[in-house]
Amino acid sequence: MIDLHCHLDLYPDPHAVAAECERRRLYVLSVTTTPTAFEGTARLVRPDGRVRTALGLHPELAVARAHELVLFERLLPLTAYVGEVGLDGSTPHRSTLQRQRAILGDILRMCSAAGGRKLTLHSRGATGAILDELAAEPRAGTFVLHWYLGSGRQIARASEMGAWFSVGPSMLAGERGRTAVASMPRDRILPESDGPFGMLEGEPAYPWDAWRVVSELAALWHIPADDVEQLLMQNFRAFSA
Repeated sequence: MIDLHCHLDLYPDPHAVAAECERRRLYVLSVTTTPTAFEGTARLVRPDGRVRTALGLHPELAVARAHELVLFERLLPLTAYVGEVGLDGSTPHRSTLQRQRAILGDILRMCSAAGGRKLTLHSRGATGAILDELAAEPRAGTFVLHWYLGSGRQIARASEMGAWFSVGPSMLAGERGRTAVASMPRDRILPESDGPFGMLEGEPAYPWDAWRVVSELAALWHIPADDVEQLLMQNFRAFSA
């Protein structure tokens, strides 16, 4: 099973969740929200295990933590993964969007200079702007648009740019999410939980809940669940290559 976007360090008992991920042999991308959180989060898991830790600077925190870009650059050689980074143009953060874009531009340039990374990106309220930033720095690496709610035209543009899309059961609980996923190329979709922020039946989702997206996608695509499982594993192998 796979969870390409979760916040291991933000669960009430992150050590227990990390241990359960290892016991279940899950492939997990553990994202962070600030550079200062990276090293402690990485220590939650074995370095040779199936859980990978991404270096992040969440857009909701990016302006206040812009001074951590120096640390970000220093830590970048330690990981092949970057996230959660991106843009947030929702009402509480819209006034800082231009500053966020400058910070994201700096991060993308660092990734490009480092030879490219696999990046998981936040885009709430900025589904068009995020594509503009990625187009400006195409050598930054492989992009995964997390919980992407862009229009059909934006999804087509992202697909042409080579983007991947991570989707979870929480995203598919709403009509807007289902509409977006229906427009995404099936061979570019990867599962995520976004736990503990993603919610299922009023409770935080856990990494092993990401696989519940299989039944949701089977219903959306009108194909057997076994075919969805096979496709998601094929996608993950292609993404990881």
